[in-house]
Amino acid sequence: MKRLNLLGTPVDDVTYAEAAAYVSTLMAAGKPAAVVTPNPEFVVVAQRHVAFREALWHSALAIPDGGGLLLAARLLGLRLRQQVRGTDLAYRLIDHARREGWRVFLLGAGPGVAPAAAARLRSGYPGVSIVGTFGGNAAPAGDADTRAAVSAAGRVDLLLVAYGAPRQELWMQRNLPALDVGVAMGVGGVLDYMAGRVRRAPPPVRNAGLEWLFRLVRQPWRWRRQVALIAFGRLVLAAAMARQRHRDSAAGRTPPAPPA
Repeated sequence: MKRLNLLGTPVDDVTYAEAAAYVSTLMAAGKPAAVVTPNPEFVVVAQRHVAFREALWHSALAIPDGGGLLLAARLLGLRLRQQVRGTDLAYRLIDHARREGWRVFLLGAGPGVAPAAAARLRSGYPGVSIVGTFGGNAAPAGDADTRAAVSAAGRVDLLLVAYGAPRQELWMQRNLPALDVGVAMGVGGVLDYMAGRVRRAPPPVRNAGLEWLFRLVRQPWRWRRQVALIAFGRLVLAAAMARQRHRDSAAGRTPPAPPA
């Protein structure tokens, strides 16, 4: 697995199949591992949020969740083979949990969301072992309660943490070393999908890379988050131009003089 440095943010060049297989490997490694889901918004926030950036770099797996990362990688001379959406990977891991007997815990999301998600998952994936749910507080002041809730469930193989970025990544960084957890994955709003509270974009829309637009239409309050896409585009453009200047300099070329 090749880890790329994309504008200061780690992104692993993995496919869906490789990501799922690697999670199984991490599960057997004997110590808690974090899976994160970088997208353009992550990259923008990580520019100024040092603790968030460090938490991303300490992750065991950083999937290329946002389609914009693939385009940025190409412009910067890097390669990401496939967009691996965190939502789809989370569902794949639930199916793995059903087949492999993994013990799953759902942490975070809004009031009543995690229990509703657990009920729907038990119905949709017969035999899956959901050993606990807890909402809790993602801030450091809530750490003792969240750790106690997870620990009370015993061994947890797969912990889905739904506090949204960067809170969920910071929570994992602070708390995983003290827990008997195999793999924890930051999943943002995925529990809302699993609970049936929010509808996902149809597959053709997702495959076209327009899931963000579908969500914006259905949840207009998200418009502020889309501003990050503009900032991301500026970062990519600046880095691409700097890369081209470096290549020109290495080749002994100079840009043409401006007209008089």
